[in-house]
Amino acid sequence: MDDNTRVLILGSLPGERSLAAQEYYAHRTNAFWWLMGGVLGEGGLADKPYAERLHRLRGHRVGLWDVIAQGDRQGSLDSAIRHATERDLSGFATGLPALRAIAFNGGEAARRGRRQLADHAARWTLIDLPSSSAAYAAMPRTAKLAAWNSIRDFLR
Repeated sequence: MDDNTRVLILGSLPGERSLAAQEYYAHRTNAFWWLMGGVLGEGGLADKPYAERLHRLRGHRVGLWDVIAQGDRQGSLDSAIRHATERDLSGFATGLPALRAIAFNGGEAARRGRRQLADHAARWTLIDLPSSSAAYAAMPRTAKLAAWNSIRDFLR
């Protein structure tokens, strides 16, 4: 993220694979990188090295972070998060001068993030996105992509 970030995408807390790899959305079944490739018109984004994926996000003015700074959880399901310490989202977002929208990847991120940003709802557009996790299988990837495409307008 930098001063040019227009859209900030917030997850809840990295899962086990992501923590082990020190990479956001590292589990191969998570559709995040596939979804972002579709949104950004960057086919094959998911197949690029991690540093290149982050570089491409920054180039499109997309930032990536989490609503939870730390917490305990067995496995990777959001429902298993315990003892969570939330980040200061409003303080952080205020430091991004070009920020136009904050998008939440999944229900847990949206619930926690919207609660924190309630007093700033008029400042940024808040967008609830269907979870990119394979654990959220009720919606096919193509339908998720249609919803995720809502962030495109904020990148122009």
